[in-house]
Amino acid sequence: MQRILLKDATIFSMAGPVLEDSDLLIEEGKIAAVGKSIDGEGAKSIDLSGKFITPGFIDAHCHIGLFEDSLGFEGDDGNEMTDPVTPQLRAIDAIYPTDRTFDEALAAGVTVAITGPGSANVIGGQFAAVKTFGRTVEEKLLSAPVAMKIAFGENPKRVYHGQRKSPSTRMATASILREALFKAKEYMEKKETAAGNSEKTPAFDLKWEALIPVLKREIPLKAHAHRADDIMTAIRIAEEFGLRITLDHCTEGHLIADLLAAKGLPAIVGPSFSDRSKVELRNLTFETPGILAKAGVKIAIMTDSPVIPSQYLPLCAKLAVRNGLDAQEALKAITINPAEIVGIANRVGSLEAGKDADLVVFDRHPLAFEAEVEMVFINGKRVVSRE
Repeated sequence: MQRILLKDATIFSMAGPVLEDSDLLIEEGKIAAVGKSIDGEGAKSIDLSGKFITPGFIDAHCHIGLFEDSLGFEGDDGNEMTDPVTPQLRAIDAIYPTDRTFDEALAAGVTVAITGPGSANVIGGQFAAVKTFGRTVEEKLLSAPVAMKIAFGENPKRVYHGQRKSPSTRMATASILREALFKAKEYMEKKETAAGNSEKTPAFDLKWEALIPVLKREIPLKAHAHRADDIMTAIRIAEEFGLRITLDHCTEGHLIADLLAAKGLPAIVGPSFSDRSKVELRNLTFETPGILAKAGVKIAIMTDSPVIPSQYLPLCAKLAVRNGLDAQEALKAITINPAEIVGIANRVGSLEAGKDADLVVFDRHPLAFEAEVEMVFINGKRVVSRE
């Protein structure tokens, strides 16, 4: 693979201070070095004087590829609305890898999407981290599973009330989640006690198998929760079972920012660039990310694509800045913060030696409203160019 030296740019590495008039060397699809006057002998040199480089942007919560663009039922694979407990479902089995929304996201500098099931079910299934370039899921895949989707509030109530099934109340949603976690815990403990003894090993159950990584804290619960009371219910249940959790949407997080900061839990905020389409969104505001960040909560910004198409992730960060979020925190919220929250920061999220060469070149400061993407690299390959 060709060695590439990007020269004399302003580099937002997200691993330290902004680097002026600096270089970045790409070798074998990885970042080899970042700094001043790098020796790139034998490398293809690209002069980026006056340009800006950031890590590839990361959409921390979306459904890209699971709800195909411009299609109805035939391309709608994000919600299995037949059973409120479906932890065995895997995003990788539903992603349409050549959907044009991936190309649109890529052109805007979004190089990684955390995508998975919607919020129809109390337990929806496994999320995956995928890159936005590649012909197949296997080529796109960065890591899976990265989280287990759960949902509180209006959505599961609405879906199953319409089917005259439980849950029809918030009480039932919490009860169904607890019961599933208890059953999975019992199943896991029986397997461990059996220690390979086939006579004592419980009958295989894919639902409970899928929840074992959650119980072992290998992956977090990814909690769809808008309203403050639903956010606290999600936290309460996670604490009951000693589980990791991320607070996704967190629409009313600004009302309880001090409590969330005290818990030390991350918030994945959004989609803020939408209408108040249901009761639990009545306190929707772009001020939420700034309020949470100032309180000490680690935040990421999400699009919930296709609710907001993923290519508008940078715009959401810009609007959050306009409404009180510090500009550097906004860049962190779409780069290193989601990488750390999701558990993929060893590969992406910052420009450091050894990480994947996923990066974006802008013609001006990346949070300027007029900023244009000039190049995008994924795995060291230039996949977008406006030259």
